[in-house]
Amino acid sequence: MTLATPRRLAGHALVEALISQGVDTAFGVPGESFLAVLDGFHEHRDRIRFIACRQEGGASFMADAQGKLSGRPGICFVTRGPGATNASIGLHTAFQDSTPMILFVGQVASDQRDREAFQEVDYRQMFGPGTLGMAKWVGEVHDADRLPEYVARAFHTALQGRPGPVVLVLPEDMLTRGTDAPVLPRVEPALAWPAPGALRELRSMLMAAQRPFVIVGGSGWDAVSCDALQRFAEGWNLPVGCAFRFQDLFDNRHPNYAGDVGIGINPKLAQRVIDADLILAIGPRLGEMTTSGYTLLKAPRPTQKLIHVHAGAEELGRVYAADLMLQASMACAAKAIETLAPPTTVAWGEWTASAHADYEANHIAPAVAPLDMAVVVKTVQRLAPADTVYTNGAGNYSGWLHRYCRYYALQHHGRTQLAPTSGAMGYGVPAAVAAALLYPQRTVVNIAGDGDFLMTGQELATASGYGAKRLVSIVVDNGTYGTIRMHQEREYPGRVSGSDLFNPDFAALAKAYGFESSTVRKTAEFEPAFAAALASGKPTLLHLLLDADVSTTRATLTAMRTAALARKAG
Repeated sequence: MTLATPRRLAGHALVEALISQGVDTAFGVPGESFLAVLDGFHEHRDRIRFIACRQEGGASFMADAQGKLSGRPGICFVTRGPGATNASIGLHTAFQDSTPMILFVGQVASDQRDREAFQEVDYRQMFGPGTLGMAKWVGEVHDADRLPEYVARAFHTALQGRPGPVVLVLPEDMLTRGTDAPVLPRVEPALAWPAPGALRELRSMLMAAQRPFVIVGGSGWDAVSCDALQRFAEGWNLPVGCAFRFQDLFDNRHPNYAGDVGIGINPKLAQRVIDADLILAIGPRLGEMTTSGYTLLKAPRPTQKLIHVHAGAEELGRVYAADLMLQASMACAAKAIETLAPPTTVAWGEWTASAHADYEANHIAPAVAPLDMAVVVKTVQRLAPADTVYTNGAGNYSGWLHRYCRYYALQHHGRTQLAPTSGAMGYGVPAAVAAALLYPQRTVVNIAGDGDFLMTGQELATASGYGAKRLVSIVVDNGTYGTIRMHQEREYPGRVSGSDLFNPDFAALAKAYGFESSTVRKTAEFEPAFAAALASGKPTLLHLLLDADVSTTRATLTAMRTAALARKAG
């Protein structure tokens, strides 16, 4: 039974509704359109805090990271017009990553609507169903007494089915009205279990396979379901690969682990996926990055048998005509599949062993001078605590992290990887700041390219301002938009345009933000610099100077240009 509450500002009621949902931190950039909400944060400052960020894009990335880390909707507040437009990058990232998130947007007063008032935007048009890929639902609250209802619905929508972002629009005058509407109880998502008949068919298809392969991904997982997934893989001795940027769903140290199925995929792993006679996809959308442009699994009808398990009914069959489709929440799917009794022996024991052997071989890298990024990543993981959270945005530099970092699964330390499947530049720094503020007892390591860092690097001020400590930001500076330069050399060799960068002194910039910092030019300099950063107990930036020719974990720009010129000449 929910008790009635005294009459108070709707802005205060909104903050109380967030507290009822278990929210203790919200991110945003303040705006005059939701001053009553900011006053509500002050009123309830002993139970919830508002983190004022430096730009709405960074704030929305922080909310996405909050959603990934907690499994509950990340919370972001922005003002109308420019604020909402800036925040749209985090909204799009949350949609593509299937991250639960709620973006609260201040709106012009109700009596000013439809006049193109100052900063007025119709958010249902901007983010609504006509712009698929931005939000699951856009609501606008006109009645203060219904505000708790809308908040509860926003949480339900963000969490249920395929998780994702929701936008709730708040007219300024509505927030200043009085209401005695009670807040509603904490929302828990309705979970879907796979049907028994479908599970029996799944087992029959596994029994008939010779070369099965599991791809795990998507959101909605928890420690219990990840643990169940591991036991299922062990019982059936199945090779498991993780979808693009979901590498912390299966223990990368496990003998059944085969590697990440994403950008810069191990060529042997790519061939293994192609050669498989059965793909069991549990959770991923099987998007462009996971399927290498829909080539590992041909769309719409793969050559492999395909079993697709996903929480969203709308996703099943949208791209791939699977042989078996199961709609199930990830918190339930693995626990149900784990109950399938394995046979005494399987036909693919050597197949699984060789898949893991290929993964281990992929960790061996040729030495690179003067700065070896493979050694950098391996050193980070050797020295950092096991529960360290790793974050990155977009760029070729992330390939070293994906290839050489061995992520733990959720059942050990919770989320350890924060990275955008949307390929959004600038994600890593705000995600790291959010992780450091939400979990101050954990070490957070961000690896960012120079172009990536300069998208949102101002959020270092947010980190230092709110007391982040165990945060290390590693900036890989090669003076170029590396991914674009790579594509230029492949398609238009030797014709460089628009991809050069003219960078500041990142170490000096970090000090201006209150960070410790140092510059690393050689491999031997990195370990003592990183060890000192960990020991300092202070937020630190390490500025790594990398030769622009070192483009990816597998090739240099020179090699790409030479191959492209030879191809064109032939």
